[in-house]
Amino acid sequence: MTNSIAKTKFVDRIKKAAERRLGPWGVFFKGFLKHPVMVGSIIPSSDVTIKKMLEPVKWDECDLFVEYGPGVGTFCQPVLERLKPGAALIVIDLNEDFIDYLSKSIRDSRFYPIHGSAADVQKIIRELGHEKADYVLSGLPFSTLPDQLGPKIAKETYNVIRPGGAFLVYQFVKKARDYMTPHFDRIDSGYSLWNVLPCHLFWGWKAK
Repeated sequence: MTNSIAKTKFVDRIKKAAERRLGPWGVFFKGFLKHPVMVGSIIPSSDVTIKKMLEPVKWDECDLFVEYGPGVGTFCQPVLERLKPGAALIVIDLNEDFIDYLSKSIRDSRFYPIHGSAADVQKIIRELGHEKADYVLSGLPFSTLPDQLGPKIAKETYNVIRPGGAFLVYQFVKKARDYMTPHFDRIDSGYSLWNVLPCHLFWGWKAK
């Protein structure tokens, strides 16, 4: 028992040392090892992918932007830079390490990091004083999520988005589109080669 405890403490020290040395990359890699089916990649999205994904957003009409699976905040700062004063960015992640990291690293009164499930998005935003989201962004790996969680997230997301808003999704495979199709009135698609790995981009629009 003593040897087991000593080994666990040693591993924890190694992980913490890696986080300090590698910064957000270390936190991201640790998160992937801890919850591989909930993290889409061991490498954060590229600047090209971020720019292309956010391009259709009408920032002057955006009061609430929600992100599922923010990881170490690859999209958070770009979103906050575009978000108008008085608007809000709520990020939701089941990984406590990511939420803890974001809480400490991003200081912005418009930013709300929440430990929870994307399937509970309606409950989460209402507890924060909002009724609808303008845009929801997701990099969750829909193809590896537990059974029925993907369809549930797609349905809950459609319900939480205001008319005229959109669900923004980036994925390595096209599975997410299968879940979006029954709900969203129009789905635009794109592709980003400048990413590791290259990924599919989808914008699911809710009719006004």
